[in-house]
Amino acid sequence: MPRTAVEIKTADGTCPASMFRPAGSGPWPAVLVFMDGLGIRPALFDLGERLAGNGYFVLLPDLFYRAGPYPPVDVAAVFGNPERRKEFVEKFMATATYANVMRDTRAFLDFLDAQKDVARGKIGTTGYCMGGGMSLTAAGTYPERIAAAASFHGGRLATAAPDSPHLIVPRIKAKVYVAGAVEDASFPDDMKQRLQEAFTRAGTNYTLVTYEGAKHGWVPTDTPVHNPAAAERHWQALVELLDATLKKRGPASSPRPG
Repeated sequence: MPRTAVEIKTADGTCPASMFRPAGSGPWPAVLVFMDGLGIRPALFDLGERLAGNGYFVLLPDLFYRAGPYPPVDVAAVFGNPERRKEFVEKFMATATYANVMRDTRAFLDFLDAQKDVARGKIGTTGYCMGGGMSLTAAGTYPERIAAAASFHGGRLATAAPDSPHLIVPRIKAKVYVAGAVEDASFPDDMKQRLQEAFTRAGTNYTLVTYEGAKHGWVPTDTPVHNPAAAERHWQALVELLDATLKKRGPASSPRPG
C-alpha cells in the first residue's frame, strides 16, 4: 500500500495529493481524507496507508497548496508556541477556507471518478482538526456523492460564522460520526450541544461522542497530545462507519493494525 504522489487540477491551480491503494485488485470504495491544520507529513501518510489496508482507495490532498510549497512542519513547535501557531494559521490555514476547499472537492471527486480502481458510487470522508469541519461541509455540499462522513477532534463545528458546518447539516444525507475531545477549546460543550441540536432537527443519522482522556489533536502519531488508546478507538469507529456504508456487508471487521 505505498503512497503515490499525484497532482489534481482545481479551479484555482494544481493541488498535490497522495493516493493509497489496497493490496490486490480493485475496484475499491474511496475515502477522501481532509488533513489537519499542521500540513501534509509522514504521520498523515501513515494514516492513509492504514486506511488503505482496510480495503479503501484513499485520497489525501494538500489543502494548503494555495500558499505554495512548504518544508516539513515542526509539529511540536507549532503546537507549543502561540506565536508560531499564529504565523502558521495566517500563512497556511487562512488559504483553506470552506469555500475554497469545497470548490476543490469538486475536482477531488472528479479525480476519483476517473480512477479505474475506484468503485462506482458514493464515497466516504474523514477529517481531523480543521479537516473535521471540511468533512461535514463536504457531506452537505455534495450530499449525492458522500455516504459517510467522520470528524475527529474537529474544531469550530458550530459557530456564529455564516459558513459554520452545523448550518449545512440539513443537506447531509450521509451517516455521520463526530468525536470530540474532553480538552478542546475549539469545540467546547456549548458548541457540541449546538451541533447535536442541528443533527436532531435535521433527522441526521449521526453519532456524536466525546473521547475521555483525549485532547485536541489526539489521532496523528506525531502530535504532542497523541493518545494511542483514543486513536485506536478512532480507527475502530471509522472502519465500522465506512464498512457499514460503503461495503454494505453488515458489521465491520476489526481494523487492521498499522
